[in-house]
Amino acid sequence: MTVFQRYLLIQIPGWILAVIILSAVHRWMNLPLWVAVGLFAVYVGKDFVLYPFLRRAYEPGGKTILEQLVGEAGVATQQLDPDGYVRVRGELWHAEAAPGMQPVPQGSRIRVESARGMTLIVTPDRED
Repeated sequence: MTVFQRYLLIQIPGWILAVIILSAVHRWMNLPLWVAVGLFAVYVGKDFVLYPFLRRAYEPGGKTILEQLVGEAGVATQQLDPDGYVRVRGELWHAEAAPGMQPVPQGSRIRVESARGMTLIVTPDRED
């Protein structure tokens, strides 16, 4: 199954719900049929317009946010002895110094080695 087919299959329940709601509004509020069909077309069109932006989320084997951070550089916002907080890609993350590492001082550059749960495992950046 392609990514586009997966995306369309996930959209179908929303389209069915839109048809049910627009049919009810057409019947009970005398909404002209051409308006209901036009609104449905806009609703479906929105899904096709958004597809290029959402494609990566539907790809199989996509990396999680934490997996994407492995290898990234950041800065320790507090001393990691053995845990604390670091800033990576502008976001604040809970982190631990890798096992066997000395405490990482506040303000030091770090590199993300791995992740455990929602905690990043970091080492001092060798380029520092």
